[in-house]
Amino acid sequence: MKDSEIDRRKFIASLAGSGAVVSGLTERAFSFQGVQPNSQSQSLSSRSKTEDRKVPPRIKFAVIGVNHYHINSQIEAAQRGGGEFVWLYAKEPDLVAEFTKRYPQAKLARSEDEILEDSSIQLVLSSIIPDERAPLGIRVMQHGKDYMSDKPGITTLEQLAEVRRVQAQTKRIYSIMYSERLENRATVKAGELVKAGAIGGVVQTIGMGPHRMNTKTRPSWFFDKQRYGGILCDLASHQADQFLFFTGSMQADVVTSQVGNVHNRQYSNFEDFGDMVLRGNRGAGYIRVDWFTPDGLSTWGDGRLTILGADGFIEVRKNVDIAGRQGGSHLFLVDQKETRYIDSANQALPYGEQLVSDILNRTETAMPQEHCFLAMELVLKAQKQAQRLNFQV
Repeated sequence: MKDSEIDRRKFIASLAGSGAVVSGLTERAFSFQGVQPNSQSQSLSSRSKTEDRKVPPRIKFAVIGVNHYHINSQIEAAQRGGGEFVWLYAKEPDLVAEFTKRYPQAKLARSEDEILEDSSIQLVLSSIIPDERAPLGIRVMQHGKDYMSDKPGITTLEQLAEVRRVQAQTKRIYSIMYSERLENRATVKAGELVKAGAIGGVVQTIGMGPHRMNTKTRPSWFFDKQRYGGILCDLASHQADQFLFFTGSMQADVVTSQVGNVHNRQYSNFEDFGDMVLRGNRGAGYIRVDWFTPDGLSTWGDGRLTILGADGFIEVRKNVDIAGRQGGSHLFLVDQKETRYIDSANQALPYGEQLVSDILNRTETAMPQEHCFLAMELVLKAQKQAQRLNFQV
């Protein structure tokens, strides 16, 4: 047996541990943007059985815009990395009132400018309405600060071109938190396994991003394609990020894509289904996203990632294991010798610490800038060229 094969087996064995079942945790519901995660036995995949280690403050950060509850995982990532939460600004008084209950330490700014003009702030986080994220990020970079946006961080190709121009000009960091990879412990562990050669060279990724509608809790912009960018721009940006990361592709094209509103015609500017095929210089990808998660599932969506390698495959069940294990972040590894379940509950989440270090050192360890932009470029192109599904169900 080759030395590399022996090393690979040792690495997998060391990560697998006892294979214990992931403990179930209930995700707290937040009402930012009027959207709440499903309240029934919701798994919180970004939490481990033990608290993430606390680190002393290394930078100061602020939040501008809290229209989606993803801002909570953004803040937690920054804090894990040594960020001190100083300022908050949002235009909506009801969202501010809800938000400050959770983060009373943050001072309320009177305006966006009060934050942008504060020279002590090094990083700005935002989950503002999607079509406002890129313009805000441009203003942040032009004020000499780094930026972390919720996904989708950009909603048009024109926005992308301007963001790229300003980022190149200012040399600031424009990071998009693709949380299905960066804040999911099983997906982070899958990255370690793939890097170690556990399944050989990656041939293809298949990413599934189903979501529950929760129609009654959604704000009006949720149903307006001009505001959220379309289903591929919005939901599939997670899967495009994972495709690039796991295949190692630095160049990629959209082979085909399609979108439709096949079951929610009462919302004329909404899309409830989309899929796309990608071809990269180091692998292939298929992505499907939808708004059809049934109420019978215990979480908002059975998100899945399958990584096909030449010597095996990995499947990540991000939010739920319908076979019965509690919680989220489930990882299954199949190689030439066995099938194995790998407990990922205590896997570290390095993104926040890496991003803070990048801010201090002007490096790109958390996410290469071009990777961040290319993931959005792919879904924006797929959205623009998508064929329309005309059937109804």
